Amino acid sequence: MSIIQKISVESGYLHVSAMGDFSLVEAKRAFIEMLEAAVLNKVTKVLLDGREVAGDPEVMERFYYGVFAAESVVGLRVRGVCPSLKFAYVLEVPMLDPNRFGETVAVNRGMLVKVFDNVDDALRWLGIAPANNPDAGDGT
Repeated sequence: MSIIQKISVESGYLHVSAMGDFSLVEAKRAFIEMLEAAVLNKVTKVLLDGREVAGDPEVMERFYYGVFAAESVVGLRVRGVCPSLKFAYVLEVPMLDPNRFGETVAVNRGMLVKVFDNVDDALRWLGIAPANNPDAGDGT
């Protein structure tokens, strides 16, 4: 199964709900789809809820995804498109790496991104009140 994303524009941010089975190829394709939606809708904040993505990425897959995502975002910034994009990922173990390796890789390459285990914290980090998100509820 590929990664399927439901993308909607909320008040002040792009909300992406992803589901399916992780593969590096699919994750890269889905990231480009999400990035194109952010550019098209002229948003600067993206919330990716990936709690329904199954898989356990290898360390090198986390590394390559982090590099790919950061290079994609920085490439837009260099061209003057979306100069400041901020990404919050909501994941569950094992997709969520407790050591945040992929996050570190992307941040070290210039991407503004942080990984969370709940929607409320992700929204707060983006500067959005959790009450604006109908799925925030109890933080799960």
